[in-house]
Amino acid sequence: MKLSDFNYELPKNLLAEFPSENRDESRLMVINRKDGTIKHHQFKDLINFFEEEDVLIINNTKVFPARLYGNKEKTGARIEVFLLRELNKEQRLWDVLVDPARKIRIGNKLYFGDDDSLVAEVIDNTTSRGRTLRFLFDGTYEQFRTKLTGLGETPLPKYIKREPIPEDKERYQTIYAKNEGAVAAPTAGLHFSKHLLKKMEIKGVNIAEITLHVGLGTFNPVEVEDLSKHKMDSEELIISHEATDIVNESIRKKKRICAVGTTVMRGLESSVSSMNTLNTYNGWTHKFIFPPHDFAIANSMVTNFHTPKSTLLMMVSAFAGNELTKEAYNEAIKKKYKFYSYGDAMLIL
Repeated sequence: MKLSDFNYELPKNLLAEFPSENRDESRLMVINRKDGTIKHHQFKDLINFFEEEDVLIINNTKVFPARLYGNKEKTGARIEVFLLRELNKEQRLWDVLVDPARKIRIGNKLYFGDDDSLVAEVIDNTTSRGRTLRFLFDGTYEQFRTKLTGLGETPLPKYIKREPIPEDKERYQTIYAKNEGAVAAPTAGLHFSKHLLKKMEIKGVNIAEITLHVGLGTFNPVEVEDLSKHKMDSEELIISHEATDIVNESIRKKKRICAVGTTVMRGLESSVSSMNTLNTYNGWTHKFIFPPHDFAIANSMVTNFHTPKSTLLMMVSAFAGNELTKEAYNEAIKKKYKFYSYGDAMLIL
């Protein structure tokens, strides 16, 4: 399949700029792969599709406030710095994206905060937009991280054109987020409320947690028509013994195993044993899933509606089938579902 197979036109008014009023009251499209049906529900109806000993696999990564604004020395030009990953804790080295990139060269200093108490020096160019910064800060590591958090903004995706609002800090985070390290939310999980998760647990549905720290690689545009030539950026993945035990028991009992989001699905498919069971994992993955692909672990999936030509849409097409996915997206546009990070959800059975 080619890149052009994953293009579609989205009316601008269907792009969700704000989250739904209540997490579990967004819309839920339910797609059945066996009979090709498409049905419409509310997200809180998800519980009706699960039985005792089925399993939900969630990504417990936590988004950190990764977007900072600094001023360039001498000129005072305002520069956006997007923190990607910490390279060295002791030396306070970070991989970042800068915008506008053309203004920033090795040796430049950037000043952050009203009092310029945080300074960064550019020490390397990694890509056309990427840089490595060394933060210069007089204080302990804990004080440094507190300073970064205080200066940072919730890293809403670029296609959300509005300024961040106080509610974003809570709503652009899953209710079960605990391991900080993501620069974007695993958005399928944003629909779960505490009430819905509790009802699932009371029903006997097992919850397995993995951690995949979402990086910008997930959203990097695919720029090659031949998908086999695209390279994903690596993202950190942790799958514990506890998670593998829960999932593998459900595989043994032939239960419904639901990956909550494309990040979970990519994590699971990155650590499959020769017996098609889940292995523990602690490392990095650059797994890129596009059609055709045989999925080994999950037999159902919760996901949002994704951008055209994105690796996320390609994975959904691999799981649901390309024709059924196209039909579902056409139906979503016709029925005015909301798209992207703060948009509505889809359950693929």
